[in-house]
Amino acid sequence: MQTPADLIVILGTGGTIAGTAPTASDGVGYAAAQLRVEDLLAAVPALAGRRLEAQQVAQLDSKDMDFATWQRLAGAVQAQLARPEVGGVVITHGTDTLEETAYFLHRVLAPAKPVVLTAAMRPATALAPDGPQNLFDAVQLAGTPGARGVLVALAGRVHDAVQVRKAHSYRVDAFESADGALVARVEEGAVRRLGAWPDGEALGLARIARAAAAWPRVEIVLNHAGADGRVVRALVAAGVDGIVAAGTGNGTLSQALEGALREAQAAGVRVLRSTRCDAGPVIPLPGQLPAAGALSAVKARVALILALLAEA
Repeated sequence: MQTPADLIVILGTGGTIAGTAPTASDGVGYAAAQLRVEDLLAAVPALAGRRLEAQQVAQLDSKDMDFATWQRLAGAVQAQLARPEVGGVVITHGTDTLEETAYFLHRVLAPAKPVVLTAAMRPATALAPDGPQNLFDAVQLAGTPGARGVLVALAGRVHDAVQVRKAHSYRVDAFESADGALVARVEEGAVRRLGAWPDGEALGLARIARAAAAWPRVEIVLNHAGADGRVVRALVAAGVDGIVAAGTGNGTLSQALEGALREAQAAGVRVLRSTRCDAGPVIPLPGQLPAAGALSAVKARVALILALLAEA
């Protein structure tokens, strides 16, 4: 029996899940974002009995994700969640920047209903595409009673938006939770919850209302052997608003790079220290540049952009 809030809305943005290749044996030489979200649903007969709606919000390779698409996507998600008949939202996305989009939506919306991002590592034309199973699992998760927050469903595993990271360039199970704490697993269509549903901050759409072209410019620099700080000075000269430094270990920086970052900070540029390590926090220490905590460098960049938008 259908309930008043059993409608799941699928928002398409493109990505490998909607990609096609010249031959079924080609898993890397494909063109992303070729199929529409309705085509993706048609490839999952097991969803035929579900109450679904589909909307194409964007059609791009997620390596080309931009602020204007984030604005449009956040507005579309909020509009759908406001409908009383909607129980949850699924977003089909590319894997390259999925973790950034998930964290952005987590901070801006903090939804009381589930918003589930899913994707694929193989194009839709592959011999064994992973997209249909991931989409099926995402719909099951979005329709789970009591579920809430921004979630990522891939390869049968459910991650929260803060911990999830793409950890492999090729495997179908390419995503990991940074500290290993999965929210749930999806097993034969059943959701087995393992942790708490995530809560965000609900910063709201007003925070991101400024024209996308006028959003703060925040760049990422990497600490490495021989890092001398010249790139930081070039960014400052170019008018950057913020810099995230992906340091070594606990956010450590070469003397030359740290010196350049302190110069940038003195000039009014906001600076955050993250780590280039795959997981683990940057623990703040007295006298050091501000730490990004457990956020990866790309998520620290999103956090800094949102903070700077609030200050404008």
